[in-house]
Amino acid sequence: MKLHTTQGALDREALGLILPHEHVFVDLGPMAAENWRDADPEDVVDVMAPEIERARESGVTALVEATPEGVGRRVDLDLAVSEATDFPIVVPTGIYQEPSIPDWARESSEDELTEWLVEDLTEGVGDTGVRAAWIKVSTDDDDPTGLSPDEAKILRAAARAGERTGALIGSHTLHGEVVHQQLDVIEDAGYAADRFVWIHAQADDERYHREVAERGAFVEYDWIGGDDQADADYVDRVEMLCEAGYTDRILLSQDRGWYDPSEPDGGEQKPYTYLTDEFLPRLREAGLTEETVRQITHDNPFAAYAR
Repeated sequence: MKLHTTQGALDREALGLILPHEHVFVDLGPMAAENWRDADPEDVVDVMAPEIERARESGVTALVEATPEGVGRRVDLDLAVSEATDFPIVVPTGIYQEPSIPDWARESSEDELTEWLVEDLTEGVGDTGVRAAWIKVSTDDDDPTGLSPDEAKILRAAARAGERTGALIGSHTLHGEVVHQQLDVIEDAGYAADRFVWIHAQADDERYHREVAERGAFVEYDWIGGDDQADADYVDRVEMLCEAGYTDRILLSQDRGWYDPSEPDGGEQKPYTYLTDEFLPRLREAGLTEETVRQITHDNPFAAYAR
């Protein structure tokens, strides 16, 4: 297995701790403004290179960029930051949720979307020469009932592209029942639940965490260091899944960074170092062995995103 990055395809031995859900660049402003189009690589490098260096100094060896189409994906900027810092970044293909799905994606057929995804995964994104490693999809934060027609079309295309390439599918989904629907969709399309990541699992009830892990999917806790939930809550959830036998299904990250072109000078960045400097020591204090911590932070992200 190899992990496709901005520095090429890397073996497990070349990497240590991997952050599986962060952002280097993301446009959180009004999509109609298309601020992401005009971002200057030098400006992004000036702001984000120091954050990458701090992450490296804290023990991070790679991070996964989680910005898809619909919120300003710019793989050329990820590449510029990677080259400036000699640091591997894992980039996605894929499309964001309602109402941010681009018009071209709404107008595309499932077949057309599948071919677009496969091209990004096998030939590279645009003219960057960088292969996407994984497929990022999403569902509407405000709708706990299911997928919109366009979200379902995108997910079916993702499953077909994943089946052809072996690429992971990760979904920004805030509702556990919707995750079950998504797993049904990808399994019906011939793809396996163990190649799916429930992104932002902490947003819904813990019973869904165990249910989704039982189906084989990865359960990702990725707002660690945020304001909404205490570290102790995350420690409890990690312990719960470990005790249930699902240590190999856990991913931990922070959803931090990033340069936002809709904000002056890229906005205010949140360092990538909270997990390594603050949270992992709390896991160890709670009694998790070094072997378990290493599996969750080193082995699991590679196993998920490599193909």
